[in-house]
Amino acid sequence: MSAPIELLDWPENLPEWPKHLLSERFRRENHGDFPRWVEAINGLPVAPNEASVQLQTDAVSCKLNLNADATRLLHEQLMHLHPWRKGPFQIDDIFIDTEWRSDWKWRRLSKTLGSFKGQRVLDIGCGNGYFGWRMLGAGASEVIGIDPTLLFCMQHQAIQKYFQDPRNWVLPLKVEEIPDSTPFDRVFSMGVLYHRRDPQEHVDKVFNLTAPSGGQGIIETLVVDGPDSLYPDDRYARMRNVWCVPTVNDLCSWMTKAGFSDLHIIDVSTTTLEEQRSTPWMHFESLEHSLDANDPTLTVEGHPRPMRAMVVGHKD
Repeated sequence: MSAPIELLDWPENLPEWPKHLLSERFRRENHGDFPRWVEAINGLPVAPNEASVQLQTDAVSCKLNLNADATRLLHEQLMHLHPWRKGPFQIDDIFIDTEWRSDWKWRRLSKTLGSFKGQRVLDIGCGNGYFGWRMLGAGASEVIGIDPTLLFCMQHQAIQKYFQDPRNWVLPLKVEEIPDSTPFDRVFSMGVLYHRRDPQEHVDKVFNLTAPSGGQGIIETLVVDGPDSLYPDDRYARMRNVWCVPTVNDLCSWMTKAGFSDLHIIDVSTTTLEEQRSTPWMHFESLEHSLDANDPTLTVEGHPRPMRAMVVGHKD
């Protein structure tokens, strides 16, 4: 079964980006589940009318007016793309209750960042593109999302089957593969920094991709409250690839060293079991299972419980 033709589309204004990697990564032999994902997308029911899309609600939504049989098929096919991490989404009568209440994070961001009117945005580690939809709803002209996890790209393709909006992209690329020649008005790195072996190098890359004379870089990451950043020997909250959980001071120091100025701490908050949890759309174990059962202020490894900070910096 062939892939949906949308997988081969490419933003026309990114001529120097590695387009050839798209066709390499959207190949069935690169992931054992790829044929199943393609079948799920191609098997989504056809809407009888053009979708009515709403991007300014907590659950990014579209109304399709499907009948009962089509609604059952929609649920079945979307569930084949499990697990759904970022959201929520409301596709006709189907509510995709994702692991993360990403709308809560969006509220924290939007209170400070306000309008995105006319802005081009890069979302590093974008997942399935949920935040891209919210940014478009706030006025952005285009959002380019990159995420190397192919399933998230496929989830975006499923949503795009109904939204049909060429302003929001989710491409299976790593940030180190992106040239610095195409700067963006705002560059987001959310939930990425602690997965990088060299955090300063990552912050430098965010700065290089941010447009001068008013561009903004926004970094959201796990943090620890204390005098020193945490460098886990093995796992953190059961995650294998966590190299550094910084203090807020270290994060701000890295951003200043990269060249950002006028830093502003948007938010520092402890992640709750209401914000990140298992759901029917993400039935694997979640945050609750990563905390010490006898002391929920600690992870199962004995590290401080996950907190997250958001910091915005400006590029002069």
